[in-house]
Amino acid sequence: MTGRPRGVSVIAVALVGFSLCATLLGPYVYGAPADQVAESARLSELTARLSSWGRHEVMGIAIWQFGAAFLLILAGLVLKKVSDYLFARRIIPLLEKTPFAIDDGLATAASAPLGYVFVLAAFAGAFAVLPLPAAPDVETFVFGTMKVLAGAILVWFLFRAVDAIVGSLAVYAQRSESKLDDQLLPLIRRALKATIAVVCFLWIVQLLGYSVSSLLAGLGIGGLAVALALQDTLANFFGSIFIFLDRPFTVGDWIKVAGTEGTVEQIGFRTTRIRTWPATLVFIPNKTVANEVIDNWSRMPKRRVSQTIGITYETRADQMQNAVSAIRGILEGDEGVDQEFMLIRFTEFGEFSLNILVYYFTRDVTWDEHLATKERVNLGIMRALEELGLSIAFPTHTIHLHEGADRSGRARADEATPSAGRGATDE
Repeated sequence: MTGRPRGVSVIAVALVGFSLCATLLGPYVYGAPADQVAESARLSELTARLSSWGRHEVMGIAIWQFGAAFLLILAGLVLKKVSDYLFARRIIPLLEKTPFAIDDGLATAASAPLGYVFVLAAFAGAFAVLPLPAAPDVETFVFGTMKVLAGAILVWFLFRAVDAIVGSLAVYAQRSESKLDDQLLPLIRRALKATIAVVCFLWIVQLLGYSVSSLLAGLGIGGLAVALALQDTLANFFGSIFIFLDRPFTVGDWIKVAGTEGTVEQIGFRTTRIRTWPATLVFIPNKTVANEVIDNWSRMPKRRVSQTIGITYETRADQMQNAVSAIRGILEGDEGVDQEFMLIRFTEFGEFSLNILVYYFTRDVTWDEHLATKERVNLGIMRALEELGLSIAFPTHTIHLHEGADRSGRARADEATPSAGRGATDE
């Protein structure tokens, strides 16, 4: 079945249900004709003539009240099951076919809380039917708890709705080139949830009969103490604002700040989370990040390679010149090497080698691609040196002994030996 007939059928069922409800409830809302008033009177008379077993009390509660409470709770559980089924099998699959992601996200957010609304309403009706003790005041406690649970369900739904809305916005944010929106969305989510929590808390307090104005006045009196206690929190908050305004880094950048190096995972109101190379997660306060020097490696347009290649002293001048030319040709022919600037020069006579400076940049700044280019160049240099018959030097020391110095040293040793021997013998 196509989407349009199914949508038409859903609308038709909704209209029929609305008409039925209007027909049944209309007389009680807008006033009823004479015959319907008479029918209501007969229903009241039938209720008054309940059999004696229905009016029989157990622990001070009539049996019909037990039955009514049971039927209300059963109806609430049945409505929850029906609601879960309709959302899971009908409404959400139907909305998933639309080109928008926010409608099925909101339907998913409302599916679970709506079912618990039915259950909570059923329990509230059951407690309303049952006579609750007056001393202690169980009724006030029970219905106060119901109000708190209703507020909790409302907060739960609003939190899920915020997640659905921000999640749908994240899809569009990923398509944009700027990463600023990727950083703002988590902050918007937290700000909305914090606002919802505060407003719903005040609403629940007012429902419970407490004065919200006196509560706010008390908070105003202690505002100075709270501000002093939250100095670091406020400093971190303003530090996060400076980070978003200056944008020294974004989520996913490789940075080094305050001695910590790694990839930025999240920028929050209080801390910035950095995943280090040993895979640990470091939380740095935003006030520290705002005051420290930040080294952003991800902003490199290209990545530098600087190394020295030492060749043995047996190398002749023409061989050295050929080696330098060969290394330059390897760099110029590699597609991973940036061709704008490079240096290949025979620079110095080292302690144990003839040193060639190899200085260039790789086009790719990612660690793996950078090392791959460097490895490719190094292997090419080794092959070129082998073809030229040259060897890479390693630390060695050569000692030259002259013949005259050798003889005098031996003569002094021969003179010292008998005296040492006599000393040993005298002992």
